[in-house]
Amino acid sequence: MALFVPPLLGAAVVFEPSSNPGEIMRTIKQERATALIAVPRMLDLLHAGIEREIEGQGKSRWLKRTLENARGRKFLKRAWMFRRIHRRFGWKFWAFISGGAALSNETEDFFKRMGYAVVQGYGMTETASLISLNHPFRATEGSVGRILPGREFKLAEDGEILVRGENVSSGYWEQGAVRSAEQEGWLRTGDLGELDAQGNLRFRGRKKNVIVTPAGLNVYPEDLEATLRTQSGVRDCVVIPIESGGNSEPCAILLLNNTDRSAARAAIDSANASLAEYQRIRTWFIWPEFDFPRTPTGKPRLPVISAWATQILDGRQAVDPEGVGVDFSPARSHGTLDQLLERFSTSSDESSEAGNHLEQQLNLSSLDRVELLSALEEKFHVELNETAFANAKTVADVERVLQQPAAHRTEYVYPRWTQREAIRWLRLAVYYALVWPATQILGHPRIVGRGNLRGARGPVLIVSNHITRRADIGLILAAVPQRHRHRLAAAMGGESLQNMRRPPQDWFFAKRWAYQLGYWLATLLFNVFPLPQLSGFRESFRFAGESVDRGYSVLVFPEGEVNNSEDGHMAPFQSGIGLLAENLHIPVIPIRLDGVWQMKREHRRLAHIGEITVRIGAPVTFAHGTSPEEIALRLESVIQSL
Repeated sequence: MALFVPPLLGAAVVFEPSSNPGEIMRTIKQERATALIAVPRMLDLLHAGIEREIEGQGKSRWLKRTLENARGRKFLKRAWMFRRIHRRFGWKFWAFISGGAALSNETEDFFKRMGYAVVQGYGMTETASLISLNHPFRATEGSVGRILPGREFKLAEDGEILVRGENVSSGYWEQGAVRSAEQEGWLRTGDLGELDAQGNLRFRGRKKNVIVTPAGLNVYPEDLEATLRTQSGVRDCVVIPIESGGNSEPCAILLLNNTDRSAARAAIDSANASLAEYQRIRTWFIWPEFDFPRTPTGKPRLPVISAWATQILDGRQAVDPEGVGVDFSPARSHGTLDQLLERFSTSSDESSEAGNHLEQQLNLSSLDRVELLSALEEKFHVELNETAFANAKTVADVERVLQQPAAHRTEYVYPRWTQREAIRWLRLAVYYALVWPATQILGHPRIVGRGNLRGARGPVLIVSNHITRRADIGLILAAVPQRHRHRLAAAMGGESLQNMRRPPQDWFFAKRWAYQLGYWLATLLFNVFPLPQLSGFRESFRFAGESVDRGYSVLVFPEGEVNNSEDGHMAPFQSGIGLLAENLHIPVIPIRLDGVWQMKREHRRLAHIGEITVRIGAPVTFAHGTSPEEIALRLESVIQSL
């Protein structure tokens, strides 16, 4: 799907490194993708991420009602009913293509009701590669499609899928020699399946995972897992066999939205009510971490989970006289979360001795919060409420944020419309008609070091000391060459920009209108975007990266505030500039503004001849792996020395 099919269609392939649902949706929309090819785990994460986001917006009832109303509707009607979801993915996106394992019926139905095509296929590397494939517009729900032409196919007596044909590998390379394939060329896939009346193949699970009960009946873990996933409060689950009288019986391991054992018991009881007697789950555990250990394709590592359950059973044997279920789940462990929080947590000896783990205080700088937030989202495949996370003070607070519904990451607006060509030309016309003359008449700056920019042809990251909001950007624009001046995105304090965009309602209306007009003028004429200090930095960093991709240089004032000191000395640089420089991978241009602070202190708008100097330093680059803190310190030192 990545190498052979796209060239046939004249298509491009975008590889998404993140498993975060929000990042995936952003990439799909940004790259104007038409389809997503992924393993079922990825689609399950997207399904959960959308539900979590809508819950955070307080619109769960709307989602449930609209999903029900979408049943049986035409494709375009369903797409219109869920247009707010389609807007998140982008209007070109229309299909999910799933392979590598069986997709749950719930996730398949969820996306189909939203007006998307969901295509499943079945195959193996040894079968080069597809055996069956669903038609995108005539897919039978719960199946992996019809057998493709040129493939010989049959089911063994036990239901194992056997295939033969020119597409099937004739042997295997093992331990330095070729081992021949199965007799008569039939490949035993190790998978169980069945054919329905229409000739569609339905995947039942791996043969080795089938649970044979003491009564000699086969229990398919996938059937039980599908039933459990429909229960309220169950985020994910696996069903494994446990020994029982020489045979085995099913044991459920649950991932819950919270650790309420009564909710787990209710989920087990509700699932058992819809299962046959021989399928019913009598032993179950609550997994002590936020997620299962997983393979690179997102499948739970069953041997690890099974070994953990066996260890618990061996140490805590118990008998339930009624045979309706036993909860052997241990006290909640914080192992994975501990590893992520370890270098950020500080606690007194007394709290440690008392075992008061959840009350450990977090010692987080703004940069630490960005790194920890990203690590938590990547580990647990969720999009966290960034504002709530900014207020987290203890480990317990972090756990509560992890369990909260998702919300919009930030309330800040990132104006991509300002970088459209028509707007850029309008901005340049206004700049040369008004801003350029005003800068030359009022400031007539002297430029030193412009020759340092001769070799900087592509986008650069410009960092400068910050004296005043009115003059600094205009002076820097006048100092840099046209190739950077004409394509420059300037970062501005997010909180200040937001206050201009949405001033307090209790202000006099004329003052509010003046602030709002100032916001639109600053955004239009100087292409500014918000760079907040408390929450929302990652969205700012992402916007800066997108701007660089579009050929724009980026201007940042690393002090984070204008200079109101008594002696004019710069404030320490924020470490966030180091993180931004590390991720953009473009040359950094240091600039120092001299003379502006004296004018500000004397409340003058007109500079003396030769009073203002803009000093441009040589481009600075940093070796891969340089810490953000070190980058910030070095840039501060370079600008001070100009």
